Amino acid sequence: MRLSKVFIPTTKEAPADAVIPSHILMMRAGMIRPLAAGIYSFLPLGYRMIKKVCEIIRREMDAIGGQEFHLPALNPKEIWEKTNRVEAFGDTLFQVKNRDYVLAPTHEEIITQIAADHIKSYRDLPQIWYQIQTKFRNEPRPRSGVIRGRQFLMKDSYSLDRDYEGLDKSYELHAEAYRKIFSACGLKFFEVGASSGAMGGTGSQEFMVESEAGEDTCAICDNCGYAANVEVAKAKVKDYPRDEKSEELHEIHTPNIRTIDELAEFLKISTTKCAKSRVYIHNGSPVLVLMLGNDEVNEEKLVAALGGKVRPAHPDELMEITGADAGSIGPVNSNLRVIADLKLRHANNMVSGANKNDYHIGGIDFDRDLPGIEYFDLHFVNAGDQCVQCGSSLRIVKAIELGHIFKLGTKYSEALGAKYLDERGEEHPIVMGSYGIGVERIVACLIEQNHDEKGIIWPKEIAPFKIHLLGVNMKNEEIKNTCEKLYYEMQENDMEVLYDDRVDVSAGVKFNDADLIGIPLQVIVGEKNLAKNKVEIKYRASGEKKIVELGMLIRTLQDELYLL
Repeated sequence: MRLSKVFIPTTKEAPADAVIPSHILMMRAGMIRPLAAGIYSFLPLGYRMIKKVCEIIRREMDAIGGQEFHLPALNPKEIWEKTNRVEAFGDTLFQVKNRDYVLAPTHEEIITQIAADHIKSYRDLPQIWYQIQTKFRNEPRPRSGVIRGRQFLMKDSYSLDRDYEGLDKSYELHAEAYRKIFSACGLKFFEVGASSGAMGGTGSQEFMVESEAGEDTCAICDNCGYAANVEVAKAKVKDYPRDEKSEELHEIHTPNIRTIDELAEFLKISTTKCAKSRVYIHNGSPVLVLMLGNDEVNEEKLVAALGGKVRPAHPDELMEITGADAGSIGPVNSNLRVIADLKLRHANNMVSGANKNDYHIGGIDFDRDLPGIEYFDLHFVNAGDQCVQCGSSLRIVKAIELGHIFKLGTKYSEALGAKYLDERGEEHPIVMGSYGIGVERIVACLIEQNHDEKGIIWPKEIAPFKIHLLGVNMKNEEIKNTCEKLYYEMQENDMEVLYDDRVDVSAGVKFNDADLIGIPLQVIVGEKNLAKNKVEIKYRASGEKKIVELGMLIRTLQDELYLL
């Protein structure tokens, strides 16, 4: 491809709203241009990368028996209402003006509808159906370039099985395919247990890239490899270190005290002697949740522990439920169900609210004073906590989600009537899985992991081109003729080459553009080396340079491309 003919509008500066490396460099390298907030056009260089990623995805999906579909992005709203996901997605679901249609953020409903119409017998199962399709989510604050957009390209696939044993096999097939996809793209990634969120189902797993630009937070053990999103991450927890003697309960006047820090300062005690009380509504009934000190309730864990529908109590509900406002609520003599985080198990001499404004109670012994209390893992893990598997210290890192796989079970098949008949003629709901990959995110994460101050450094596995041929001075006939001959030979040898044949551009601009675009090998044809019948090879990743005989260039490049 000749650079004088292809549209790659490189720039020296990026827009002010581009703050992370991938966004900055995709803009500067002429890969994307914004149309509106969270909506990007992919230009030829960027779209070339998208197609390369899609080729890898298709190869690995086909290898596990996947069959490619192309489903409509515009969906009748009524199908989504049958699965209650209009409510679950809320404002992030784009709805067409007449309100009868939605723009699909994912396609579980449509796949299930097709299955309901055509899968009738156990002989029709299992199936793996996939597509690479544009999705839409009305992100309230789109940011980080293509990592968090309102329109994006996603590979979504769906497994259809007769039972949960089959689902487990389909799930593992996808997990292994994902590992191969991300490895083939040259990404350094890790896997974590995760929450299923609005997707529902019995289990899920995320594939992540560690990055300061990430919006997810994960706990990682570098010793044994344990990793989990903090929404579900666990750590070893010891029982609370009880004092030798328990005090008697006593009421304390605490005027205008509302926070744990204020309470600890007022009483001159550690925050670890304070039990924070929160009220949640579980299936319509209030539940009192106790946390140690300033620990916050991990609401994903709370929902997992209680099941059903869970929400925080509204401020105007607290007085009616407890007799006090937030900051003065506590467990003693409460008629509510009381649950506590594991860190508080067997705690004594604790302080919590008295269910009376401006008062707290001290000397609380959880074993003595709170009969019927239940304990669950409800806290977020912190850096330095002990790994639940090996006891080593956990790291807390920011990460970008590349892919997410879900065991959906029968949530969608039951809602939409997707059933099959077994060998005995008995009817059962199809057991489903759902598996997604963010295509643009792969490209962005490659840049996040592979760049320097000059620009992108594409890994060998998925570079847009493998060779960047630069004629330093194309007004020199000898340089021009040599470059033309080399370009022809490279194409004849099936080498992916970008040829900078621009005439009215300085050598400095060409070198800067080459480093910005980041193709692994640069072949530089200049007067000094050419006078000796030689050319220069520069390795973008290391900056190393090598002078080779002109007649040996193609053979050398073949060897280098193999070794890259």
